[in-house]
Amino acid sequence: MPLGGGLQRIQWTLAGLVLGMLALWLATAPYADATLNLFALRAPSLQGTGLLALALMSVAVLLANRPVRFEPWLGGLDKMYRLHKWLGIGALALAIGHWLWVEVPKWLVELGWLVRPPRGVRGAAAEDLAPLQALRLQLREPAEGAGEWAFYALVLLLALSLWPRVPYRRFFQTHRLLPLVYLLLVFHGVVLLEPKTWGQPLGLLLAVLMAAGSLAALRALLGRVGRHRQVLAAIESVNHTATEPQWATVLEVAVRLQGRWGGHEAGQFAFVRFDAAEGAHPFTITSPWKGDGQLTFLIKGLGDYTRRLPGLLRVGALLRVEGPYGQFNFNGKQPRQVWVGGGIGITPFIARLQQLALQPQGKRIDLFYTSAMSNPQTTSRLQAAARAAHVKLHLMVDAEDGLLDAERLCIAVPDWRHADFWFCGPAPFGKALRKDLLAKGLATSDFHQELFELR
Repeated sequence: MPLGGGLQRIQWTLAGLVLGMLALWLATAPYADATLNLFALRAPSLQGTGLLALALMSVAVLLANRPVRFEPWLGGLDKMYRLHKWLGIGALALAIGHWLWVEVPKWLVELGWLVRPPRGVRGAAAEDLAPLQALRLQLREPAEGAGEWAFYALVLLLALSLWPRVPYRRFFQTHRLLPLVYLLLVFHGVVLLEPKTWGQPLGLLLAVLMAAGSLAALRALLGRVGRHRQVLAAIESVNHTATEPQWATVLEVAVRLQGRWGGHEAGQFAFVRFDAAEGAHPFTITSPWKGDGQLTFLIKGLGDYTRRLPGLLRVGALLRVEGPYGQFNFNGKQPRQVWVGGGIGITPFIARLQQLALQPQGKRIDLFYTSAMSNPQTTSRLQAAARAAHVKLHLMVDAEDGLLDAERLCIAVPDWRHADFWFCGPAPFGKALRKDLLAKGLATSDFHQELFELR
């Protein structure tokens, strides 16, 4: 699925969810009886911001369960995680707005800038109400308390998730608490949402979303996410190419699966858990599926964890592999293809080259590989694989050849208008390349890109 198409689909999904819930809420005429008074606007605004935040969080929790059935529509798990991130940010903004509607009127009253209107009659005692109404009245105070503390936890945990300086291990540990926070917010919403809302289309849809989200949250808390797609594997070989600078170090890990694996396509990735405390990290599978249970991963030392792996991994050690995931599958509609790999982004193309050597496709393909520095071992391997797959290889070293851009691509491939582009590499590089190619007339659906920023 192309980045353009995949990105557009998750944008439309997000917009459709927000606008759809907003339309259903406005259809209830929430402000019909309200006057231009802060306290009169407060109750419907609290309901609106609260239900919209719960709807976004519900879908975010569902996507966190990695439902592969949505991958074809949303463009792969990487796009689903991008949508998950946007939903979390949207829910956080709405939750802050909800909290402000609770607190700001109180602050203005305390400052003497606003006069609180007299409270109406509180209604009948709990014992005089129907059982469900009585229960709701009894739970109101605990639900308000749970919602307040859950809001503070939500702000803290999402801030930690979005702060890039937080190590992945801490992100993994703290993010596991969010399903519990979500369940507290569901309790808060179920008790405090106006009873009449439940019988309306808005309430019915919200009930479905919260029920599905609650089940997904429980699965996450019980550690069941992706469990049915996990396979135990043993490390068969570890090849470490130590280079300077350290970030250029590449580790090749070959494993043999110990359980059933349904196979994978070139370009897909898997979550690999080398260390239980660290959690699983996504790595592209760099070997085609031959049915022999062998998988290979190329891992670049980009962070503290990946730089430590050469000293941690041992032949024969067991690990967990979960997957495969992703829609970076080279299934384009155009008669030819242009591949662009930057740095460690060459990994999906290595798998595809090996696959084409075994099963030729017949398309004309140009592969551009750009790197910050020359690596003879990588160069030799790529040249041999490209020859076997009948793919035209363009090797570029930034310091010697300059930076690759859309203009140079189009000159090197004169019939680029009849090609679809597949990019894997640094996100800013891909963004600039996509923007310039689209400006030259490339169709959005003909630019494919993996988004490996899963947080």
